[in-house]
Amino acid sequence: MDTVYSVYIVRCADNTYYTGIAADVDRRIIEHECSPRGAKYLKGRGPLTLVYSKAAGDRSVASQVEYRIKQLSRAAKRALIDGRATLSELIADQDSAAG
Repeated sequence: MDTVYSVYIVRCADNTYYTGIAADVDRRIIEHECSPRGAKYLKGRGPLTLVYSKAAGDRSVASQVEYRIKQLSRAAKRALIDGRATLSELIADQDSAAG
């Protein structure tokens, strides 16, 4: 059985966002907060709040989705988090703006 990866966004205590992928998002958030395996960016930025998570597929697809989210403006990420826009809409907007 193939592992399903999710893409997630956490809000840090300093109100910045961090986007990542994981097969087990809850475990990964704990690693970010309590383990040396957490992302360097998040060191000292806790507590972390999971604000968005969505299954993306295999690791390759999840990495591509993560990259696209990281390219979004803060306002677009906020729209995604708040449910005012879907990931598909935001990626389509990115594509039309780029080309």
